[in-house]
Amino acid sequence: MLPELGEDQLRELFQTMLVMRRFEEALITLAGEFDVGHFHVYIGQEATGAPALGLLEDGDFGFTTHRNHGHLLARGVDPARMMAEILGRETGTNQGKGGTLHLSSLEHGFPVTSAATGGCIPLATGAAFGFSKLGNRRVSVCLMGDGSLEEGAWHESVNIAALEKLPIIYLCENNSLEALGQRANEYPSSSMAASPLTGLAAVFGMPAVAIDGFDAGEVHDTMNIAIARARAGDGPTFIEARTVRWPGSRPLWPQLLTGELDLTIAWDETALPDEHVEWHRSQDGILRFTRELIEAGNLTPEQALEIDAGVKAQMKEAVQFALDSPYPPPEAALDHVYA
Repeated sequence: MLPELGEDQLRELFQTMLVMRRFEEALITLAGEFDVGHFHVYIGQEATGAPALGLLEDGDFGFTTHRNHGHLLARGVDPARMMAEILGRETGTNQGKGGTLHLSSLEHGFPVTSAATGGCIPLATGAAFGFSKLGNRRVSVCLMGDGSLEEGAWHESVNIAALEKLPIIYLCENNSLEALGQRANEYPSSSMAASPLTGLAAVFGMPAVAIDGFDAGEVHDTMNIAIARARAGDGPTFIEARTVRWPGSRPLWPQLLTGELDLTIAWDETALPDEHVEWHRSQDGILRFTRELIEAGNLTPEQALEIDAGVKAQMKEAVQFALDSPYPPPEAALDHVYA
């Protein structure tokens, strides 16, 4: 379903999702020619991150994981500076010192990124504790993967959040559905006896709900309620957004196994490729959102392609900006080092 937003807002949300997707596609292509180090992509989860983070206000914080690119883009971080950061260039968001796994932008509400599994949980909880003591109505969002729930930091942090009624939303993006894991030489998925995952939060007395991570409307509505609770001082909420792991994220290095996004599939079944048919038909949140916009009369196929063309041009410029940017000078290596 569509979020209850005006037509202009819906189109902005659509454009944000495209920015998230086209950025990752450009990065995968770039990584085939340049050494960018190991990286993870957010493809397939745009219908969760875009509507969820679009509800945050200035001063709210988000804490994310190694799969962080889409989250920062959803809050408005410049794709060109992000691409430069991933390439280790001086013009990057962190002057080339953070790279893909530690992208951050305090200006956009991401003071730090932790690439350690579960590392974002105590950081997000600590920020919520600070907001609570300051009484400033700000909220903290912990953008975690399902594997984070295996860590001791989850149980310790969520216990504090529940006891103190902290203004935090734990948004667990579960992309392990249909993941084959190590037996297929893929990245391992979570391996917990707890089922459903919401039980790991509900036991602490907080609202815990599982939602369709491909449904932008459901994500928007659920997140809206959780943020309102947090701002009102009613404590934390746990949301499990259930998605299917994108086929290109299953190998050890991201690959464009489904090809670049073809929006025409949203309105033309004959455009479905022979491979990964189910992904294109029902598991790609962007195609689903595009189809919903068109069916509701909020967008035409021509307008969708026009917006996409603009995003593609933006990503091309971002890549060129990054490639043209210099590396940091050696003498800057110890700048901003605390000890």
